[in-house]
Amino acid sequence: MQDSVQRHARTRAFAEAEDVISAVLSDPGVQAARNRVEAAETELGMELCARRQPFQDRYDQAVAEGDTARLAGHCAGKHGRWGRICVLPDGHETSMEEPHWGHNSEGRPIAWVGSAPDDW
Repeated sequence: MQDSVQRHARTRAFAEAEDVISAVLSDPGVQAARNRVEAAETELGMELCARRQPFQDRYDQAVAEGDTARLAGHCAGKHGRWGRICVLPDGHETSMEEPHWGHNSEGRPIAWVGSAPDDW
């Protein structure tokens, strides 16, 4: 019985948290900020496209060949889970000068800074 009560309380807490998160993310100001960030990341990705291409080619070849050892050596920041794949080697420094480089879930070049989740 106690396990059932704990599961119910946990389920209710998660549902309430989701409601709050949904309300915040649906705010027009938050949506506008998200759109500005996405536009800046896409613009930076396009600017860095030529520098990123050799890394993208190596990544694409590793995917095509199923080279798991080489794929495991790629950066694993906020990436695939959030619809972004960084094609740089694991352990690279990220800063405003050298962000994560890769592609988004639509396959467009993108560059971003940081590793916090961005699943708006």
